[in-house]
Amino acid sequence: MQMPQPDPRVLALKPRLLSELRAVLPGDALIDAPAELLAYECDALSAYRCPPLAVVLPRSTEEVAAALKICHALGVPVVPRGAGTSLAGGALPTADSVVLGLMRMTAVLETDYANRLIRVEAGRTNLSVSGAVEAEGFFYAPDPSSQLACAIAGNIAMNSGGAHCLKYGVTTNNLLGVKMVLMDGEVIELGGAHLDAGGLDLMGLVCGSEGQLGVVTEATLRILPKPEGARPVLVGYASSEIAGACVSDIIEAGVVPVAIEFMDGPCIRACDDFSGAGYPDCEALLIIEVEGSDAEIEEQLAVILEIARRHDPVELRESTSPEESARIWLGRKSAFGAMGQINDYMCLDGTIPVNALPLVLRRIGEMSRDCGLDVGNVFHAGDGNMHPLILYNANTPGELEKCEAFGAEILKLCVEVGGCLTGEHGVGIEKRDLMEVQYAPADLEAQMAVKDVFDPKWLLNPAKVFPLAVSAPRREGDVRDVG
Repeated sequence: MQMPQPDPRVLALKPRLLSELRAVLPGDALIDAPAELLAYECDALSAYRCPPLAVVLPRSTEEVAAALKICHALGVPVVPRGAGTSLAGGALPTADSVVLGLMRMTAVLETDYANRLIRVEAGRTNLSVSGAVEAEGFFYAPDPSSQLACAIAGNIAMNSGGAHCLKYGVTTNNLLGVKMVLMDGEVIELGGAHLDAGGLDLMGLVCGSEGQLGVVTEATLRILPKPEGARPVLVGYASSEIAGACVSDIIEAGVVPVAIEFMDGPCIRACDDFSGAGYPDCEALLIIEVEGSDAEIEEQLAVILEIARRHDPVELRESTSPEESARIWLGRKSAFGAMGQINDYMCLDGTIPVNALPLVLRRIGEMSRDCGLDVGNVFHAGDGNMHPLILYNANTPGELEKCEAFGAEILKLCVEVGGCLTGEHGVGIEKRDLMEVQYAPADLEAQMAVKDVFDPKWLLNPAKVFPLAVSAPRREGDVRDVG
């Protein structure tokens, strides 16, 4: 993946930049020692690394604003960072950039159970939001696989989803308001204590904007009462195509489970070896969970199991206890770690129409054989959010490039069947050069015009999302000489 060459003018400003940042930030909020910068040289797309010019770790919105104001005045690019779990290179620095990390901003600022909302600082981890309200019988619905570590700031930037997004929606469906700092240091507030606040839908712009428009420091989130009960079933099939057809039939029947998760043969075996979940020996596995009262659960499961049996399952296992439910989910929750024990991998997240699942899974298998790289598929099948894991050996020259080319073909296939390049990981640098596959030049121009309004100097995460050749005139044409 190509990144812009560092700007010599910015590199030369480093002493002045550090001096001005130290004047407005606490002593431990600025990192510039080369050894310490290595911790911020990449995110979870670890194949690409570059230490930044400096790292700022503020503890308040005011400190964020002060740091951004200085970087804006000096024309220094800023890369916002939540917890660094981005799989698309969204937090990858350049050598002439400052990384602004929010991991110290973790406070719960307000809980309002009557109105079902919580306001938190954006560095708080996803799982700990539910942890803050579970004693009162509430939870926060979006649950990405990295929820133990990922920050709300990153969830907002990438519009993250998770296993239960089929019923509850992704981040944008659960985000009520934000406090955000613009690149020039101005602090703005969008949205509020309810969905669909009046005026322009600026929240719709911010959620999923990948740090291009501003730095979110606080978020008002919707919380929900815990369901009365939940029960998963595990269904094994002889092929991915059959499992895909089953998913399509369930959705077509009008049943809305809280989750439908898919794993193929390589992933099933890796996850079972890793976790000891006791999965059946088959080539495709569905985990389907429903929730509600006992009567609601029984009614939904009756429809789902009838459809599942129609497709001649290898095994069908219905949970009868919390312990069995935990075992059914155990392997799925550890899938990415399990696959990492086998080999290096690149995790994609193209999204497709559910009825295209059988075709796309078959084509990925054919492409895998043609390319010579294995693929493990594990994903949110209910809403068509694919997660192909392409296995490769990073120590073999040329394999990374081969993996990238294969991944690009899979994502092009997703667009070809009516889907899109990303469901929740974002574009970052991973899919940046594929944006022209999905969008016409006029579409990209409209998107960049929005960034022009929020960040006229193109200093926030400037090398991400848009193909470099397309964004070059904006990135290179409006840098102020500060002398």
